[in-house]
Amino acid sequence: MMNVDLASITEYPSLSSEVAELRLRVAQKRLGHLRLFTAGVLDRHEPGPGILAVFEGFDAAGKGGAIRRVAHSLDPRHVTVVPIGPPTPLEMAQHFLWRFQPHIPGHGAMTVFDRSWYGRVLVERVDELIDEATVERSQREIVEFERSLVDNGTIIVKFWLHISDDEQLRRFEDRRDNPLKQWKLTEADWHNRKKRAAYIVAANDMIATTGAQDAPWHVIPANSKHFARVQVIETLNREIERGLARMDITPPSSHGDDYLV
Repeated sequence: MMNVDLASITEYPSLSSEVAELRLRVAQKRLGHLRLFTAGVLDRHEPGPGILAVFEGFDAAGKGGAIRRVAHSLDPRHVTVVPIGPPTPLEMAQHFLWRFQPHIPGHGAMTVFDRSWYGRVLVERVDELIDEATVERSQREIVEFERSLVDNGTIIVKFWLHISDDEQLRRFEDRRDNPLKQWKLTEADWHNRKKRAAYIVAANDMIATTGAQDAPWHVIPANSKHFARVQVIETLNREIERGLARMDITPPSSHGDDYLV
């Protein structure tokens, strides 16, 4: 289990645009190679493990931009991006994990969740839509759910993109004042911002309780979008390689990335 205090994060590394662009290109090329390998179209005659990337974080933390850089690395046939919003009435009548099941990647597939089942222990907890006993039970069920996926041969990579209070306000105001970005800013975003302290408590507990060894959380300081995007893809690559090694599958050599354009 991973213990972290998001409130104590005060350092937000940055990269120059030139360095970030170089590292991003290298990381994207490597991700493309790994994805073709796990899809079973390179070096192997059968598909590899499914890959599940989960993105959580504060509103305006840069999840969408990071996900676009991930997807840009890949053939559209080899990745599915699933945006998660509030549950529908039908979904609310089911177990909270029910609506995610159809999107879980099978062997040789990859899914990226833009928000996820962790809304149960974040939004629903902070807005007091569920009680603390339900929070604890839900966290146990999430751990069991993810363990079952890992045991079935799925590589799970979970990201929390973290930005400071000041940086979030700056991005909100930029969205508010830019006609081409206003659609990104909603009343719900302002509502959630007022509850930042409660979200930090909930996120700290979530990370500590659900950060299993084979499905750990990766906290990305994201005040610098350049830094965050590079960190996300480099971390995703490392975790895919670690997951393959855990299954006694030798990852392809990075030297073979040169043929990917």
